[in-house]
Amino acid sequence: MFNLEKTPSHFAFALAATLSAPIFAASPARAHEALPTAARPLGWAYPYSCCSGIDCRQVSARAISERPEGYVINNTGEVVAYNDSRVKNSPDGVYHWCSVAGASDSRTICLFVPPKGY
Repeated sequence: MFNLEKTPSHFAFALAATLSAPIFAASPARAHEALPTAARPLGWAYPYSCCSGIDCRQVSARAISERPEGYVINNTGEVVAYNDSRVKNSPDGVYHWCSVAGASDSRTICLFVPPKGY
């Protein structure tokens, strides 16, 4: 290991790193957050399974349509079946679409849908 008599700065650095490690490990990482709305004035966090920090965003109701087969992402034409596990309830009553790398032409990771009659 270190010769502590000859390298006190190494010892101080190692001690500081050891003592601060639990602080960083205990800090909760935050998921990407949805913007505040009237229903959720403080916003809400997208689940990690849907968002890696850039994948999700609020979209207008015009961006999503419905067919008997499921929800249609109008920009890509992708159909997400109503019973698909990627369909989630929207906590703020607006649509949110999570796509790979947040690209407007990629596949759906999650689709947050407002409850009927919201």
